[in-house]
Amino acid sequence: MNEVFEIKKFYITIFAVSLLSLLAALYIEFFLGYKPCKLCVYQRIPYLISIFLTFLGVSYSKNLIWLYALLLTFFLSLLLSGYHLGIEQEIFKEFSGCTGNSLKITDKDELLKLLNSEVNSCKNVDFRIFGLSLATINFLLSFVIFVLTIKVIKNEKNK
Repeated sequence: MNEVFEIKKFYITIFAVSLLSLLAALYIEFFLGYKPCKLCVYQRIPYLISIFLTFLGVSYSKNLIWLYALLLTFFLSLLLSGYHLGIEQEIFKEFSGCTGNSLKITDKDELLKLLNSEVNSCKNVDFRIFGLSLATINFLLSFVIFVLTIKVIKNEKNK
């Protein structure tokens, strides 16, 4: 009984962290007025997936597949946020979706639509918390959750 409670507590913690992360990102975007770049928006997807997975994990806590799915989700989040952090630190070049410069548009309506929309550069850091960019915070958070998930999986396998 106690071990089922512990795994459910882990899922609930990941759910809370994921939900708070998404709410913070939305607050920064819509209430503080900072426009996210494309990679910032993409980095929200693993948190949405993890919310779904934690519901399944709480409901079917005896099945390790949800832990493996969380592990994969936060590994991908780690890669995505690491890539974004690398762009911010100028280790990697921005992909064309971040700049909008390399789009080949021949239709004038599409060109006007692109010119009227703001494409935020992925290397610009407009918002910081304690001196850290949101990509850095996401990288660190994803790393911690990834490592904790590995520990929980090892613990569950040893039972």
